Amino acid sequence: MDNNSNPYTIAFYNIENLFDIKNNPHTHDNDFLPTSQKRWTPKRYQKKLLKLGSIIPKIGNEDNQIAPVIIGLAEVENANVISDLINSKNLIEENYDFIHYDSMDERGIDVALLYKPDIFKVEHSETFSVYLENEKGMQDYTRDILLVQGLLNNENINIIVNHWSSRREGVKETEFKRIAGANAVNAIIKTLKTENSDAKIIVMGDFNDNPNSKSIKLLEEESNLYNPFKTVWSRDNGSLSHNFQWNLFDQILFTTNFFDTNNSKLIFSNAKVFNSKILTQNHGKYKGQPFRTFVGKKYKGGYSDHFPVFIELKPS
Repeated sequence: MDNNSNPYTIAFYNIENLFDIKNNPHTHDNDFLPTSQKRWTPKRYQKKLLKLGSIIPKIGNEDNQIAPVIIGLAEVENANVISDLINSKNLIEENYDFIHYDSMDERGIDVALLYKPDIFKVEHSETFSVYLENEKGMQDYTRDILLVQGLLNNENINIIVNHWSSRREGVKETEFKRIAGANAVNAIIKTLKTENSDAKIIVMGDFNDNPNSKSIKLLEEESNLYNPFKTVWSRDNGSLSHNFQWNLFDQILFTTNFFDTNNSKLIFSNAKVFNSKILTQNHGKYKGQPFRTFVGKKYKGGYSDHFPVFIELKPS
């Protein structure tokens, strides 16, 4: 890799329910079976793998010839689907490896990290759970937070991958769950900074909250993180659309030492939503919105209901 000309692309992508076609008796995966209303057949599963595999290497700036070196994923069912993805026809040549742990999430979806092992040397990974209770005082399970530590351009970096609780029961009603997610991340960062006060940390995820939400502000303020997506988000730009309003739930934040040209081997240069035309609906009233795999139970055959987001780090 020619370090002088190519920045490292670091991305995050919620890939909308990448489930295999087998029934897992321990999770609510019944929607994603050949016999379900959604008719999640081998053919549809393979088509989704090919589509995702074709787009993942392209995430980044148009003029960048190199696929992302690190990609956080949300909504993967298990290690098998990630293995099928990285070994699919359109992705196999990129030689990705991955890190994934099963969480106790009721829907059986997790986060994961794809990475290029020849560029990013993983040294450690672990998961942290977010403790939540439902109205009955029983534990309510959500996706675990994934921490991956390793070397990129001879620089130690810590990557924290998230998929916080959804807004399904209402924004205000569920806000406490995402605040709990933010508190859990802040606790992880506090520990990392105790071990190394100048730790380089990247926090990515589908936060189910926008850059101006309380939970995201809590991350920024308590852990002194920079959020480039605050200025990326606009009336016409986001990573998912709801009732014709753009939201930017998918964001990548990082410690401010990625601006330190004197002491860092990696310098932040750019942040964007990857909303390439291929990923959008190309006609009708939803034109320009993400081309989804499903709308409700109706199969559309697209990529995902989210656009990927990415940042670029220039080797210095």
